[in-house]
Amino acid sequence: MERDGFLELRGVASHYGATQVLTDIDLSIAKGEFVALLGSSGCGKTTLLRLLAGFISPSAGEVKVRHRDVTHLPPDKRGMALVFQSYALWPHMTVAQNIGYGLKLKGVARAEIANRVAAMQSLLGLDGLEARKPQALSGGQRQRVALGRALAVDPEILLLDEPLSNLDARIRLTVRHELRALQKRLGITAIHVTHDREEAMVMADRIVILNAGKIAQAGTPEDVYNRPASAFVAAFMGAENVILLNGTLEDDDFSIAAGTANVAGNVPLAGRPLASGPVEARFRPEAARLFEAGEIAVIGPGITFRGEVAAVSYPGGHWRHVVRLGQTEIMADGTQAFEPGTRVGVFVPAEALFLFKSPEAASVSPISRASSGKVHA
Repeated sequence: MERDGFLELRGVASHYGATQVLTDIDLSIAKGEFVALLGSSGCGKTTLLRLLAGFISPSAGEVKVRHRDVTHLPPDKRGMALVFQSYALWPHMTVAQNIGYGLKLKGVARAEIANRVAAMQSLLGLDGLEARKPQALSGGQRQRVALGRALAVDPEILLLDEPLSNLDARIRLTVRHELRALQKRLGITAIHVTHDREEAMVMADRIVILNAGKIAQAGTPEDVYNRPASAFVAAFMGAENVILLNGTLEDDDFSIAAGTANVAGNVPLAGRPLASGPVEARFRPEAARLFEAGEIAVIGPGITFRGEVAAVSYPGGHWRHVVRLGQTEIMADGTQAFEPGTRVGVFVPAEALFLFKSPEAASVSPISRASSGKVHA
């Protein structure tokens, strides 16, 4: 599998009027790689996909496929196919006619169209449905027809614009695995836009997280989940608990000072670019370990907080607690429920604690938020 030079974006920028949507996008995608563009609404991910497809032109930069400049080529000259969020099937056409539509536009002979349509139907489990129209199909079947139409033209690159978002949760889980297996079997290069973190994690070889039109981090699912490059990425990948702490560098450790609701602790630097002073600490609810305040818990490197349970709920598989730490609240999961009002300890192991420089917090005391007592995502 080519590791670089297959699909390249260099210095790509885009704007609508005076609004800058994409800025300095540099990205290299390998042949056969499945890349997820992940981000919240308005981050620029759909604009980037439309730019790749050729529906809009960049205001700066270039797009290359196999070292060939395709920046200003029309969509049908790029060797790409796009599956839309709405599927965009022709309602008056049958399944077979929808799948063969792109081939008809290319002037492919009828016999060849029939052969390719039949092959797509078999590949996607649509045999026997060729005479049906979209309104007679389930959501999952419509998604397969849209995918079949895209694949029938034999594209080098498959672009996916949140194609699973219109499916119900149960069908979505099945289709995402089918789509990933099909992409691997065909060896096709895929770029998938989504705002669903779990979907990106289970489907992609690499995740590109966008924030305000820029790449915040690009890496394997394991990289962006376990080694977020910024507080934004950590929060987007589920580390929504945020606490301000103070600490000092001591050899290979970051020594966290005791605060009004935390005991002193040490965390290995492990390559973290930290400096003595205030830091922003983030962690996921499932990473925390809850125990009664009176218990002695010597667990290992990390940080222990002391607080009071404010609320408890059962979302399934675990108990989720809202724990009040001074003026802040965090969420922590446990295998047993602690009643509201219970004094508890919350331990977060070092490997699950994400620390980032926080110069703006210099005047804020540990376990204190000047503007809010809530956890911010």
